[in-house]
This record gives sequence, C-alpha cells and structure tokens, in this order.
Amino acid sequence: MNRDRKIHLYSYTAAFALIISMVSCSVIFHNHEFILPEIAAMAIAMWAYRDPNWLRDPLKICLAPSMTSVIGFTINQLNLAHLEKVGITLVLIMLCLRLIQSNFAPSLATGLLPLITDSHDGSLILLIFAATFVLMLVVILFGMHSSLNKKVNMSYKNTIFFLGLTFLWFGICWITGFEKLAVIPPILVVVYESLQKADYSGTIALKQGLALTISSTIGTLLFLSIESLIVITLLDMSLMLILQKMMKIRMPAIYAFPLFPFILPKEMVLNLPLGTFVTCIFMFAIVTVYKQYNALAKSKSTDVSM
Repeated sequence: MNRDRKIHLYSYTAAFALIISMVSCSVIFHNHEFILPEIAAMAIAMWAYRDPNWLRDPLKICLAPSMTSVIGFTINQLNLAHLEKVGITLVLIMLCLRLIQSNFAPSLATGLLPLITDSHDGSLILLIFAATFVLMLVVILFGMHSSLNKKVNMSYKNTIFFLGLTFLWFGICWITGFEKLAVIPPILVVVYESLQKADYSGTIALKQGLALTISSTIGTLLFLSIESLIVITLLDMSLMLILQKMMKIRMPAIYAFPLFPFILPKEMVLNLPLGTFVTCIFMFAIVTVYKQYNALAKSKSTDVSM
C-alpha cells in the first residue's frame, strides 16, 4: 500500500471513529445532544476529502459554528412560531458570516440545530464548540490548510438569493401544513455551497438530490429497523462510503443525513425521506435555473465586451 492510500485510509478511519464516538457518548450518557450530524459531515470533508473550501481558515472551523449555535440557541428561547424562529436565525447567521468574512456552510446546520432539537440547555453550544475545536486542532496540527489562500469571495447576491429561496420554501411548507419538515439542514448546506460554485449544472443537481434522498432513506430505514444506535451508525457510514463510490460523488452531507433520525421527533422520522425528496426537487431545480441564468448572462456580457 503506497503512502497516499495509507493517508486516505487513516483519514476515513479517524473521521468514522469521531462519528462513532459521538453516538457512543449519546448512548452512555442517555443524551441525544451528543449527536451532531454536521460534525460527521465536517470530519469527512476536512479529514478525508481535504476540501479546501472547508479548510481554508482553520480558526473559522471552530469560530463560525460556535457563533451560529449561540444565535440559534438564543432565538429558540423566544416565544415565536417554529418557522419564525428559523427565519430570524437564518438572517442572523448570514449577517454573522458576513461580519467574520466567511462562507463556511456547516455554520448553517449548527445554527439551526438548537431549533430542530428544541434545545433549552446551553450544553449543546459547549458540545458544538468542543467538537469543532477538535476538528480545528487536527487541521492545524497536520497542516491541512498550509497551502491554501484564506481569502474568501463573498457574494451578496447569492446570499440574498439563498434567503429568498429558503423563505419561499418555508412559505410553501407553511401553507401546506408541513412546516416541521421545511428545515432540513443537510439540504440547506448543500444548496448554500452550490450557490458558491463557479460551475453548476442540472446533472450535478440531479446527483445531489438523488444522493441526499438515498442517504436519508437508508438512515431512516436502519433507524426504524435496528435498536442499537452504534450498530446503525456503523452500517450507515459503511453504506454511505459505498454510495459515494457508486455515484462517484464527494458530498459530506450524505454522512450527516443518516444521523438525523437520531435527533428528530419520532413523528417526523417517517416523513424524512419524502420530505428530503420533495425539498431536493424544489431547491435544486431553482438553483439550477439561477446558476444557468447567471452563466448565460456572464457569457453575453463577455461577448459584448469583446
């Protein structure tokens, strides 16, 4: 086995070990707040994929998610309807990311987590800080960020479009009575990241939607079929690795999705695969149209300038 393959194997092993450790702590201490789905995605993206967009600024790995978790937790204490809390939280998260000059997508999920779990205990914030601190520390110790430029291109236009799209979706869910499934963080994270991509197509959108739907379906079926959360997690991570290889994708969110049923109210778990499918169709279809329109407008602008 050559050096690169060894590093690849060790990276996935370390990421899976962290994920299983979270679930094990949840079982030992009988507290589902130890299970942080987005930490699973972050471990895979940074340690295994070495995604430059997630490694670019190590300080933000811990700072941004911790700050947004405080925002989400604070807003959750207000006496407001669920979607009102989510809307306010998203706006504040975008302002926070703008303030610290970051487009670190996992910050969306950590900010929304206190609302999804209806957290009224500040321990969730401490757990998010501790987990992201470990992720940051490993990145710094192994110099995974050393060759990357810290500068981030912040697009005000994409931020406004993202907020407009999510609010439109929330409105549709509210009208149809499915407001509880309006907020699925792994999808919102992928949508936000997709808007930052220079190149985006219908083929990419299709693969994203299909992979996320399969991931949520597998996670839900295993959760409903097996009692041991640790066994479920081992199977989930193994199956996601197979899914990644079969579909030839590198999408951290598919590793977060199977953990979602662990923290959702039971009445929502059954509807998660269908909710994922419908949300993906709506979100990624509109993102595709938006990105294609921007590409066409840019092309026309270039032709005129020539």
